[in-house]
Amino acid sequence: QRHGANDASVNMKIIDLSHSIYPGIPIYPGTEPPSFVAASTIEHDGFAEMKISMHTHTATHMDAPSHILRKGKSLDMFNAAHFAGPAVVVDALHIPTGEITAGLFEPYREQLKNADFALIKTGWSSYWGQDRYFGNFPALSVDAARWLAGFHLKGIGIDAISIDPIHNAALSAHHVLLGSDIVIIENLTNLDAIKSKNIFFISLPLKIRNADGSPTRAVAIEDFIA
Repeated sequence: QRHGANDASVNMKIIDLSHSIYPGIPIYPGTEPPSFVAASTIEHDGFAEMKISMHTHTATHMDAPSHILRKGKSLDMFNAAHFAGPAVVVDALHIPTGEITAGLFEPYREQLKNADFALIKTGWSSYWGQDRYFGNFPALSVDAARWLAGFHLKGIGIDAISIDPIHNAALSAHHVLLGSDIVIIENLTNLDAIKSKNIFFISLPLKIRNADGSPTRAVAIEDFIA
């Protein structure tokens, strides 16, 4: 894509990494699905407006530290720059189920030193809309979360429903990462469309006061030349 008559030096490919939000969308077990109601219509009011009711952790979304920590930051307490930066896509496709250990990330050590985000590609988004999506998906071990927390990362993303196993009520990996002010982006999709080793990642949550989480429109930018 080229943008603007004076931007001939800027080439970029923008890859959408977000699921659409709609009634009936897959949601975390026990969470209410979003509700869409026509509040105004063109025929009756001259304009269309939708009333939407949904939980803050719907679809592709971001977890704030305040999601599980009583004194943790809410998303609006972070500068907008915290939600964008260079990212590394970590290939976890060979771990079809079970635990993602720190050893998976070791080959990416040097890249992670210069990155703001680690995006874990498990391939689990291919099960979106199926019961299997909520099953034995790959999730972070506590040791892996601690290893990642040792870098100066802004966030960790994954193309699954959670970074913790669905049966882990303690949310152990969440505690480690959010306790380090590393936000978590869950339910990413389309990570297989990213071909570059290094990309620029943007995941902007809504600026909701005291937000424990928010749906986001996450994108990856490839081949960016300033």
